[in-house]
Amino acid sequence: MSVTIHDLAAWKAEGKRFAMLTAYDFPTARILDEAGIPLLLVGDSVANVLGYENTLPVTMQEMLHHTRAVTRGARNALVIGDMPFLSYQVSVEEGVRNAGRFLKEGGAQAVKIEGPQVELTHRLTELGIPVMAHVGLTPQAVHGMGGYRVQGRGDEAARRIAEEAQALEKAGAFSIVLEGLPSGLGAEITSSVRIPTIGIGAGPGTDAQVLVLHDLLGLSDRLPRFAKAYANLRTEIGDAARAFADDVSSGAFPDEEHSYPA
Repeated sequence: MSVTIHDLAAWKAEGKRFAMLTAYDFPTARILDEAGIPLLLVGDSVANVLGYENTLPVTMQEMLHHTRAVTRGARNALVIGDMPFLSYQVSVEEGVRNAGRFLKEGGAQAVKIEGPQVELTHRLTELGIPVMAHVGLTPQAVHGMGGYRVQGRGDEAARRIAEEAQALEKAGAFSIVLEGLPSGLGAEITSSVRIPTIGIGAGPGTDAQVLVLHDLLGLSDRLPRFAKAYANLRTEIGDAARAFADDVSSGAFPDEEHSYPA
């Protein structure tokens, strides 16, 4: 049975913790869906998969391309499209238009928006477009933040982020990503809002956790402090490629078993 935003609200009320992972293609989405991951985020972190230095260059066209692939692979998971830089910051009208494209063209069931976009969140929810909010360390603002720095340290900064989260809840967001926050602040915000919080580098006190898939699989060059590799596919892929090349060089592949008879 497909996961909906109402399921997330019920899980929050029950105290049921859950996971979200990023996905960017059809086969991966199918695997994660079959594994029972309830939320798949087509993150603008696809920028790293495409070789960009940060998330800023990713376009709407690229995001929609990957979102369509993921929604074709997900049968049960709730798929959220991550709105890329400058797809919503210029005006509410442009934000509405691009958010609608994620549902209409991409097949997603919701969108994620970085920062305190209260007016846009309210308008989208009025139109029936579910919004996952995102506060704290917002990678699209990396230059304004002076790098990927933990946010919310100090009373004033913590209060501002907590107020942003509460305002976004009031505007109609169905959940909120808390990124790069001190653990205590992550737990405090979680207890102060009625919508689920999804942590990434915000400590264990959130309702859910999200990781970038390539970090989880051990494919990234370097893991951030908050990430955990649950596999080492970078080494396994390299070993498999070298073994294939050696077999081709020696003539061991293809053998009779892997050839068609006359």
